[in-house]
Amino acid sequence: MQTKILKIILPLVMLAAGGLGSMVINALATEPDEKALVDTRPVVEVETAFALDHQVVINSYGEVKPFESTQLSVQVSGEVTAWHPNFVSGGIVARGDVLMEIEKDNYEAAVLQAEADLSRAQATLIEEQAQADVAADEAKRFPNRKHTDLFLRKPQVLSAQAGVKSARAALKRAQRDLANCEVRAPYDALVISRDVGLGQFVSTGTPVATLNGVEHAEVVIPIAGFDSAFLPERITGLTATIKQTGLNGFTRQAVVHRDLGVVDSDTRMVNLVVRIQDPYGLKTRQPQVKFGSYVQVTFGGKTLSRIYRLPQDLVNNNTIWLLNTENQLEPREVTVIREEGTYFYVSAGLNDNEKIVTTVPEYPQKGMTVKVAGEDSTQSATTEKL
Repeated sequence: MQTKILKIILPLVMLAAGGLGSMVINALATEPDEKALVDTRPVVEVETAFALDHQVVINSYGEVKPFESTQLSVQVSGEVTAWHPNFVSGGIVARGDVLMEIEKDNYEAAVLQAEADLSRAQATLIEEQAQADVAADEAKRFPNRKHTDLFLRKPQVLSAQAGVKSARAALKRAQRDLANCEVRAPYDALVISRDVGLGQFVSTGTPVATLNGVEHAEVVIPIAGFDSAFLPERITGLTATIKQTGLNGFTRQAVVHRDLGVVDSDTRMVNLVVRIQDPYGLKTRQPQVKFGSYVQVTFGGKTLSRIYRLPQDLVNNNTIWLLNTENQLEPREVTVIREEGTYFYVSAGLNDNEKIVTTVPEYPQKGMTVKVAGEDSTQSATTEKL
């Protein structure tokens, strides 16, 4: 009896288990009809365009040279008896310093001789004037007689006066020669070379030294064609900055002094002269700008009105990417009028408040819809069913 019951129940249990397993398998094998929606738009960053006024910065390079350079010579002959302790190569001397002295004995004697000659000429003049006064009195006593200039001793007085003038001129030359025994610095100077020694005999006109003035220095800087268009109307007096980088770098103020007035036939550039006051810092205690230094010179040019400054990496073949009101990329051709450092300055092709794309997608296309960084991803999202 139990056996019959088992034969009936067992197939039913097996059939139920199979159905349940089929339902589980079907449930596990069922895929979702669709996945969640995903925003696939490229993310970009934008900046708002605003026009500005910008003063152009002119940049150039040049070598520092002395404004004054003199090959010093002696004006009298004689033996060198002394020289200034700073009268050596590399020495700094002040305006009026006695650099060297030449033996004075002969020139002091010449001054004494000239003074004696002058005194003698003055005495002769006094004597002749006295005799002329006597002749004039005699002429008054005999007014009816004819009295010649020779009788009145006018030629003798003129000759005596000429003698006095000649004696004074000789004294002046003798005093000048005596003064020239002391060779003085014509200005504050750096001694480049000294070509004379103690005890050496020098002749008139002998070169004895080369001096470079340190009161002023100059830098001749070339201005390229693309910069010359931005030079202001008047350049004289413009403040310039002199700079040298490196371990012993410095920054000094200078002044644009003049335009050389010609275009270089080789480079086709104009040249400006920048003047540095007290380059060796003797009076102002500023950093030294030594002759021969190669320096960078910058100064302000024209002021450009209502232009846009863009990083150079945003401009490709004079084209930038903008974001329109529908969050789509739009290429725009612009006019670049100047490059300074890492920026381009644009005069046309942009308007205020337009959105400039600063992080352009790898393969941008006109009309490509993008997402601005920081915006809600649910706004105008592009969805795709996978």
